[in-house]
This record gives sequence, structure tokens and C-alpha cells, in this order.
Amino acid sequence: MKSDVILGLQWGDEGKGKIVDFLSSKYDVVARFQGGPNAGHTLEFDDIKHVLHQVPSGIFRDNTKNIIGNGVVLDPVVFRKEIEELKQYDVEPFYNLFISKRAQLILPTHRLLDAAYEKSKGEEKIGSTLRGIGPTYQDKTARIGLRVGDISINNFIEKYENLKAKHLTILNIHDFEFDLETLEKEFFEALEYLKKFKLVDTDYLINQSLNAHETILAEGAQGSMLDIDFGSYPFVTSSNTTCAGVCTGLGLAPSKIGQVHGIFKAYCTRVGEGPFPTELNNEVGEKLRKEGHEYGATTGRSRRCGWIDLPALKYSIMVNGVTQLCMMKADVLSAFEEIHACTHYKYKNGNISDKLPFDLCNEDITPVYKTFKGWKQDITGITDYKLLPSELFEYIAFLEEELDLPINIISVGPNRSQTIFKDNHFH
Repeated sequence: MKSDVILGLQWGDEGKGKIVDFLSSKYDVVARFQGGPNAGHTLEFDDIKHVLHQVPSGIFRDNTKNIIGNGVVLDPVVFRKEIEELKQYDVEPFYNLFISKRAQLILPTHRLLDAAYEKSKGEEKIGSTLRGIGPTYQDKTARIGLRVGDISINNFIEKYENLKAKHLTILNIHDFEFDLETLEKEFFEALEYLKKFKLVDTDYLINQSLNAHETILAEGAQGSMLDIDFGSYPFVTSSNTTCAGVCTGLGLAPSKIGQVHGIFKAYCTRVGEGPFPTELNNEVGEKLRKEGHEYGATTGRSRRCGWIDLPALKYSIMVNGVTQLCMMKADVLSAFEEIHACTHYKYKNGNISDKLPFDLCNEDITPVYKTFKGWKQDITGITDYKLLPSELFEYIAFLEEELDLPINIISVGPNRSQTIFKDNHFH
């Protein structure tokens, strides 16, 4: 058996939560492999709309085993609130949620450091969600971080105080004001709550699941263009959001990776700072934002909007080894007379290329667009692929040819039911 993977191919917010939730009925295990509470995976079904941050998107499926892998950074305070919010839906995660002992803990001082670092950058800020993600991964690579499994050892408080002291030294240098006592009270209460859950060696658990012929879906957070190595550096997240992160974030060998489902929007969005070649700072971009309800599920910030960027998408497909595609929010484009797709970048020297440059931040790029006629009809109620408008067929066929991959899932609305399958393989 092999583990399938679902991940985003753009700058995040592609709609991964919806597709993982939909497909999770086909899998025995859903496992998060990186990121933390900076993720916001929105699920809509049966008159329910809920946003998950650290808990895998298979949690609403009673028979699905959910794993928070070692590559995730876990904030116990956010985790507790997230679990408490699930109770209104009669979800009982104590028996089907497993948390890696190796996952790094986000401390109260990590969040303070995140805010202090971002404030000190001034106009050069990277657009952090201020959830403490970066400083936690920083401590992980510095080999001084605390892990979930540490909360059960005798000298945990000593280790905590030592790391806190290091953080306070930095915060004092930044002359940053804070109320740590209140944050710590909430943190330690949340740690006691966390101890109620199954804290296990998930690397063994997930490999045992494979050996038992259980089907596994690895769930990514953020998007490939935010990957620490391959994204639009330095405006990236602090983890590997690409398929390689599945191996390091769950303890799976590369040979255990099966189908890789790449998710992308029919257009493009980005939250926070950083390069965005196809961004539309005009009424068209505002219309995309309004029609797509483009506001961050975690931060509430307005998303920057633009047309689809094929050079960036091709790059993400390449580094992830994507085998099939899912196109989200096709219904949003129903509001437009014309639709545009960036096929190439034109550089200041006149050169034209469909390759992503090493430093997207400092290149003077003009998108080269291909124009399509819009379909101008409501497609949110369509359930059969064959009934989609001919103009949408043309757009999908063009993307499949350019990307050299099939688009087997088309989302035509936010609800679980508003999902169209082109290939019966998914049934």
C-alpha cells in the first residue's frame, strides 16, 4: 500500500479542506504532515461551515483515523479551542485522533517572538500570521525546541523555563511589551487538556497502517509557492509544503507515496506580502475578491486576487510530482465576460519564458495572457460534468493541455455536495 497526498499548488487557500473532507470517506487514515494553526481549512456540508486549523480534515468522519504528524507545530491553546468547538457537531475526537510525540510545541513566547520580529521589520515585513510558527520551527532546527512528548517527562518545567529565558532575552532586546503571565496560565491549562489525547509514535502508527493495507491520505497546509525551499522566498512559510514534506513530516519513505492530488483555484489569490505576478489591483481584482469571498479563514485578511499563473503552477506540479488535478472555485469565474490565463512571463529585457525565476521578488515581470470567453451562467447546481458550459470545457481542456495532467475534480461551490467528478476513478 502507498499513501496518497493532497496539497495546494499556489499560495495557499486553494480549498484543500473541502477536498480532503470529501475524499476522506474513501480513506482509513487522514494525516497532517506540516504547518500549524496558521492553516485554515474550511469545510461545508449539511448546513455546517467549520474551519479547522491543526486537526486533520477527516475528523468529521467517524470511521476515519486522524493523525497530527511530527512535521506539525502544535499550539495547545489553539488545539483546545478547536476541539471544544467541534463538540457542537457531536464530534468526539478522543478515540480517532492521534498526535505525534515528535510534533513541536508552540510556546506563548513563540507567539510573542513572532510579533516582535514582524514589528521590527517595518515595511519589509513578510506578512506572518503571528501564530508563532516561524520561531517554533526556528527552535526546532536549532535543536532547542520542546516536543509534545516532553510534557510527560519529569523535567519538562525545567526545560520550559530554560527555553523561555532564551526567548525573554530576545524580547527584551526588541523592547517588546507583553503580558506573559496570562498567556502562560492558558498554556499550562491547555497542556493538561492535551494529555487526555492519544500522544503516540505516529511514525510507527502510519507505517503499521500501511502494512495493514489501510488507505492513507496525507493532508498538506498552505501552498507549494509558500514552501521554505521552493516558494517565493523570503515571503514563504517555515515548513516544506511540497510532497517532500510528507516523508519528513510523517515518517514515510519516498517509495510509499502514491497518487499526488494537486489543488488549485481557477484563478489566483495570495494573503500577506510577497510577489504576485498576476495580481489585479483594480476593479477586476476587487470583483474576484467579492465573488470568491476571498478573506483569510485564519486571519480574516483580504486576499489579493489575480488571474491564474501557469508558469508558477507548472513549477509546483514539477516539484511535487503531481499525478492529477483538482480545480476549485470554477463558479467564481461565472461572473466574468472574459477570463485570462497567464501563460508566460515577459522580462524587462524582452525575453519571454514559462519558467519560474530563482528570485521572483526582484524580477521585473509582465504576465503574458491568453483570453477566454466566459460562460456567464450559474453552475453551482450542476452535478454532471457533461452539463458544464462549453466555455468552461474549453478552459479546462486548455489547462489540461498546458499542464499535461487531467483535471478530475471541479468544484462549483463551497459545499461538499458541489463537487463534480470527471473521472469515475474517484467513485
